[in-house]
Amino acid sequence: MGLFDRIGRVVRANLNDVVSKAEDPEKILEQAILDMQEDLVQLRQAVAKAIAAQKRTEQQYNKNQTDANSWQQRAQLALSKGDEGLAREALQRKKGSGDTAAQLKQQLDVQVNQVQTLKRNLIALESKISEAKTKKDMLKARVQAARANEQLQSAVSSMNTGSSMAAFERMEDKVLEMEARSQASFELGGADLESQFAALESGSDVDAELSAMKAQLSGAAPDQGALPPSDTPKANPTTAPIDAELEELRRQMDQL
Repeated sequence: MGLFDRIGRVVRANLNDVVSKAEDPEKILEQAILDMQEDLVQLRQAVAKAIAAQKRTEQQYNKNQTDANSWQQRAQLALSKGDEGLAREALQRKKGSGDTAAQLKQQLDVQVNQVQTLKRNLIALESKISEAKTKKDMLKARVQAARANEQLQSAVSSMNTGSSMAAFERMEDKVLEMEARSQASFELGGADLESQFAALESGSDVDAELSAMKAQLSGAAPDQGALPPSDTPKANPTTAPIDAELEELRRQMDQL
């Protein structure tokens, strides 16, 4: 491969790349529709010209055909009048008009076929343009959707989602910590209540036991409860140490 061929290929490749990057799908589609509409206008003009030429040829054909028939009648008239020379001249004119009519008939047949072909092409082009317009609208919508999605993805990518999610995680940990503290406070408060009630219950047991001891010392039944009044006869000397211990217990209870 020669040097100039390689340079030419590089230049073409760079030009193609520049053109590809410069192509805007929406603008290209609009321009394509405009080009097709221009072709449609030119085709309509061509059809109109072909139809006009066909009409002219048809008129000429009809005129020469009419002239040929007229010269035929004149030749018959001259011959019936005994003028053979005039009849011959009329037949020659008839022949000229007939030959011209035959040529025009061939031309007319060709023109009719051309006009029909042009009309079919016109209808096909109109259908293609209508289809292209529909497809253009669909493609433009897809282009706009693709651009919007690209912008959205670009915006999402530019967002600092890492730090945002980290902030959410920190706040979640903080909420969990607050909930744990609240639960602990509730449990501690419940424990205090439990200890208070337990103290009350234990206090009742002690009081009951103390009453029973008093009853035993006083010699009364356990269910009588109260100790004898202070003016009762003095206890047996053998119970004096017990009475002293009982008095000490009373004194300690009064101090509580």
